[in-house]
Amino acid sequence: MASNDFHAASLCLTEDFRLQWPQSDEVIEGRENFAALNTAYPAQGPWTFELRRIVGEGAQIVTEVGVSDGAARATALTFHTVRGDLIAFQREFWPDPFEAPPWRAAWVRRARI
Repeated sequence: MASNDFHAASLCLTEDFRLQWPQSDEVIEGRENFAALNTAYPAQGPWTFELRRIVGEGAQIVTEVGVSDGAARATALTFHTVRGDLIAFQREFWPDPFEAPPWRAAWVRRARI
């Protein structure tokens, strides 16, 4: 993914790969659609990826990844199912950041992640 060559990245996926985005009620099916969608995304610059956390057991992997195109920053939380050496399924969440409410300032500090 860091190379921004999404056709090369799609080779890490099974041919019948599926990606669910529950927040927008979308499903991306197949390697080609994954590569084409990511290539066509209207980014401001090259994508960068910061792997913050990875947890796995058997064929189930969960990742937290920081993503940026130089202008926008986001976090992707992804639940992966692996078949053999390839990713067969992903369920991915892109939570929107929000401003912390002032009422809790006495008990918290700001932590830029």
